[in-house]
Formats: sequence, structure tokens, C-alpha cells
Amino acid sequence: MIRLFLAITLISQFAFSQSSAVLADVSGKKITVDDFNKKYREVIEAVSSSGGPVPTKAEFLEDLVRYELGLVEADKRNLKNDPIVQERYRQEMYKVLLEKELGDKAQRIQVSEAEMRAWYAKNPSIRYSNILIDVRPGASAEQKAEAKKRATEIFAEVKASKRPFEELVKLYSDDSLSKQFGGDAGFQSSLTVMPQIYIAAKAAKTGEIIGPVETLFGFHIMKVTGRATFDQANRIQIRQAVFNEKRRLLLDQFFANLKKKHPVKTNPSLIN
Repeated sequence: MIRLFLAITLISQFAFSQSSAVLADVSGKKITVDDFNKKYREVIEAVSSSGGPVPTKAEFLEDLVRYELGLVEADKRNLKNDPIVQERYRQEMYKVLLEKELGDKAQRIQVSEAEMRAWYAKNPSIRYSNILIDVRPGASAEQKAEAKKRATEIFAEVKASKRPFEELVKLYSDDSLSKQFGGDAGFQSSLTVMPQIYIAAKAAKTGEIIGPVETLFGFHIMKVTGRATFDQANRIQIRQAVFNEKRRLLLDQFFANLKKKHPVKTNPSLIN
């Protein structure tokens, strides 16, 4: 399956020339020896770099024949006008447009140490422990209200208790997995945890107990237990975050310019 996918991907990006003897003729579509050899070398390079199995020449020729046969049959069935094909065509046009307009610019993006430190100052990694009051998917309004009431009561009890937070996690939390670690979630960043949790934890002081914080999973009562310094944080993750922000700015500017060329009207109130 991997071999066939790679073959189809490479074939679809190449128009066969007529520079040598015909190796195969598929309903009028000629595959020359030169075409075959060139594409076979590309497939070997692609598969070898990924560590996958290298197809034999006979196997690859069969892949070429099947590809052309598939296109002949698809054309016979007039699939180019199928809604699924049309939508995929639109998607490919969109991706090619972005690649042509922004691909080179994105590759030239540089991320400096100063930019990484500035980003991290606003997005530090924070460690916390968590008590979860579970709300199951599809819960009714009454069930959610009951869970919130329970979470509020537990939060008050936790705040007043002198027992270690780890013990209170085992006593109250519905998360059976995190109970084994006293609710410890480890160090989390704005990239690895739900926004509601990160915003609340970031605003709290180390050692502070906060909550209840509502997420899709229920209500969370958390104790912030630490903050990582820049030198302790995941530098690869930080660099990628800065890169993504710069790339997003390229996208924002590109589409801002397009909106000046093409009229756009939206009515966001319809989705509130």
C-alpha cells in the first residue's frame, strides 16, 4: 500500500515524454522506457529515504499500468464532474496557491533566540496537579449542573483542608489514571493543554489551588506546583511555536490582501 501510494504520488506529478521506445501502451497512453527509468529512480530515492520496501521494476511497471488504467476508467465514467472530485480539485487548487505564493517565504523564516525567549515569557510551561469532576459526553443540562455543584463543594473542601493535595486527588477525582500520580499533570504549555486550563494555571501563583475550571471533560480543581525556566523548557517546541506564528502572519497578510481584491461579506451572528 505504501509502495503504491508513493508510486501514484510521483506519477501524478509527471507528464510522460515520448523520448524512447514504448514500454507500455494503456488505451493509447504510451509509457516510454526513458519515462519509466526516470520515475523508477525517483521512487527508489523516495522509498529508500523513508526506509520502505523498494519495488521491483516489474512491480513498478504494473503500478504505472494500473494508474493509467484507473484514469481511463475514471474518465469513461465522467468522474471529473463528480462532486467529490470537484471538491478535491478545489482543495488541491487552494493548496497549490498557498504553496506557490507562500512556500518560499515560509522556508526563509528565521527564528532567533531573542524571539524564542520573548515568546516563552508570555507562554511559560506550568506544572499542576488536577482533580477532575467528570461530565460524560451527551450529559444533560441537569447533569452538568449537578457536576458543577459537586465541583464547587469539593473545591471549598479542598481549599479548607490541611491534607496533602495528592491525598485529596485520590479521594475526590474521577480520573482513575491520574490518581496514580496524585493528579500530577507534569509541565504543560499553551501548546499541550486546553486553553481554559492553561489560562487559569498561568494566572495563579505557585502553590495556589484554583477552580472549578470547566472543559469538555468536566470541572477541574487544580494546584499549581511549578513553573519551568526558559532553559528548562522544550526548545524545539518553542522554536516551532515561533515559526508557526510567523507563518500565520504570512497567511494573514496574504488573505488580507486578497480581501481587498475580492468582495467578502460575513454574518457571524448566525452562528452565535
